[in-house]
Amino acid sequence: MKILFMGTPDIAAQSLAALLDAGHEICGVYTRADKPVGRKQILTAPPVKQLALQHGLTVYQPATLRDGEAEKVFRALAPDLVVVVAYGRILPPELLHIAKYGCINLHVSLLPKYRGSAPIQWAVIHGDAETGVTIMQLDEGCDTGDILMVEKVPIGPEETSGEVFDKVSSIGARTLVRAVELLREGKLTPKKQNDSQATQAPPLTKEMAHFTFDTTAQKLHDLVRGMNPWPVAFFEYGGKKVKVLQSRIAGNPEDAKPGTVLALKPLTIACHADALQLLSVTPEGGRPMDGTAWAAGRRLKVGDRL
Repeated sequence: MKILFMGTPDIAAQSLAALLDAGHEICGVYTRADKPVGRKQILTAPPVKQLALQHGLTVYQPATLRDGEAEKVFRALAPDLVVVVAYGRILPPELLHIAKYGCINLHVSLLPKYRGSAPIQWAVIHGDAETGVTIMQLDEGCDTGDILMVEKVPIGPEETSGEVFDKVSSIGARTLVRAVELLREGKLTPKKQNDSQATQAPPLTKEMAHFTFDTTAQKLHDLVRGMNPWPVAFFEYGGKKVKVLQSRIAGNPEDAKPGTVLALKPLTIACHADALQLLSVTPEGGRPMDGTAWAAGRRLKVGDRL
């Protein structure tokens, strides 16, 4: 099938690679602008552009899709299908129906749950046991189009959003290839979303990552997992941020007050219900270390309060 591909980050590059491996003709690739990366702010092409250039594909990086130029390009390329994976912009209405099969999108949630830009993270933060990928027909809304195909993916109780994202990216690429084949064969039946069941997955912020121990250990553990790898959940001690990279739920047999140090090996802190073991932390301005080493450096003792 002749496909116009639109995407930007790693997950999109993985999907593009899968479509190429499946033998589809990629007539053009749209992606976002190159951006400065790292401490030295080196201008770097997005993963999709890097892969596209390796395969000799034509790359488009317009600042807008709404000036009429994108419509001209779409019509000139005459794709059978437009595939969108984490492109980063909502397509204007005039682009949605140019291709024979319209525009389809890979979204990493079980729509209509978690519409928005951070579906995996919110699924983990909320302690969900599963997530998945949805292939949908794009419409004028944000993640509101008809569902074409769904593949569920389990979330392990210790998995971080980064780990789940890697797993979903691979499954999503395979599901996308299968959906394209079924679409060409006329074997996919669009199913409207139930808008009454929709939930939102807004972008994460650093402010959302701040926590205190006056909540349940389960909620904190899920927050730690969901905020990893970015922005990383943190609490404050002595006016400094302490990021928590890895945690585990433990008991609080004496029902100690939230924030009380229950043990040092591993560092265990009482919560509103149960307790949280801080297995790996990064103190402000420091490097990752185990919680026990951090506690030793602060001379914490059992019974102290954070």
